[in-house]
Amino acid sequence: MSGDAQKLTRVESGIKGLDRVLHGGFIKGGLYIIEGVPGTGKTIFGNQFCFNQAKAGEQVLYVTLIAETVGRMLLNIRNLSFYEDAAIGVGIVYLSGFSELKNGGLTGLLHLLRREVASRRASILVIDGFAAAADSAHSREEMKVFVQQLQTQADAVDCTVFLLTNPSEQTPSSEETMVDGIINLTSSLYDWRPSRELYVRKFRGSSYLLGVHSFQIADDGFTVYPRREALSSSVGIDNGELQRVPTGIARLDQMLGGGIPSHSITMVVGPSGTGKTTFGMQFLAESSAQEPGLLLGFYETPARIRTKANAVATPLTRALDAGDAQILWIPPSDQLIDGLADRMLEAVQERNVRRLVIDGLGGFKKAVRSRPIEPFFSALTHQLRAHKVTTVCTAEVPEIIGPTMTAPLRGLSDVTENHILLRFVEVGASLYRLLSILKVRDSDFDSALRLFSITSNGIDIAENSESAESILSSFSSHARRADPVRIAQEPGR
Repeated sequence: MSGDAQKLTRVESGIKGLDRVLHGGFIKGGLYIIEGVPGTGKTIFGNQFCFNQAKAGEQVLYVTLIAETVGRMLLNIRNLSFYEDAAIGVGIVYLSGFSELKNGGLTGLLHLLRREVASRRASILVIDGFAAAADSAHSREEMKVFVQQLQTQADAVDCTVFLLTNPSEQTPSSEETMVDGIINLTSSLYDWRPSRELYVRKFRGSSYLLGVHSFQIADDGFTVYPRREALSSSVGIDNGELQRVPTGIARLDQMLGGGIPSHSITMVVGPSGTGKTTFGMQFLAESSAQEPGLLLGFYETPARIRTKANAVATPLTRALDAGDAQILWIPPSDQLIDGLADRMLEAVQERNVRRLVIDGLGGFKKAVRSRPIEPFFSALTHQLRAHKVTTVCTAEVPEIIGPTMTAPLRGLSDVTENHILLRFVEVGASLYRLLSILKVRDSDFDSALRLFSITSNGIDIAENSESAESILSSFSSHARRADPVRIAQEPGR
């Protein structure tokens, strides 16, 4: 048999994100289990898949083994956007197999499935409530025979079969050892927030994205967000050429040796009020038609950003009006961290963004459920570099004044190339702002502390370090010298 003849045909689910997890979709003619406890979304999953297949011209048979009537089930999904009345009875046929299973056992159910699949020439078969079939089996051997016969029938007519069921108390169950794939759906609470997750436990004939992936169920049905860390290996990297990108702050560019290295990630760290957002706005104000910019914000609305730009960064207002820069505002509600990344990267690719401001890192940290943020953010920054994006990310720390600050990420140096620190210094009854460059990867820079202020023209940095030295010399001999601030790890990390 030739190589072409041996290629497996894919059945795309049409569910956003899922086919990416499965590297193209299900295998045509395969037998798959979709399992999860009640309430995880199995029925919505099955119906959305069926409507997508009907729109693609496939004949679909949906058989329920649960006591709930077909009419009640359809009533429950009618308001979801994938539902279409016109598909019922034409592309999708719904049947109840509850009576056949109750009266004739597995044999009676198998006869029904064979007859209906053949007469309707169905290429997709979904059996909802398959746990009822497993419960009616008198032995594991009887269930194995039933699954084998179902699989043989599916192979004969090239029909792809999905069994929607609850997790089995036996691990592995009879059917799990025989099917071509198993997808597990879970739903739980994490810090009072919902957490829905999908896990591909088995998938014959193809590789797939490993690990747990988030999903949500909304008015448009299922949306799967592949785990960012699993996607990073499939993205290329930049060519490593060192070029400079102006920050919009002339004196800072001098300290950096001409600007931020292109395609790099710069973390601007400091307590609230030090000027992190102003820094980001001045960087974004340098956007142009050749270098489009994007600000991803979580806390300040686009209207507030424009008001602030009018006050301290008027060039940004012009860039926004010209369309050279845009604002993507995502309120920090119950967002999924991979969903945030998807929305941001879609905007980056759509506009070919070259300057990106993430204001701030806390928006991503609040979207984390049960996994650490560092591997996620490392994968995200890798993808931004691959898209040739130069990124400034602001990160707030809790310490307002003092010789130590809590690092916003564990292993910060492994995730971002450049670190700029903004902080307050208290002298008598006055507060002063100081800026220092802690790190610029593979590049020389001026590490001296500089006094700066925020004016109507943005951040104004002192010409040299003399004013900073004068302020620091006012401290008592045992405190706060002009040494670089020590970055401590987060408590308990």
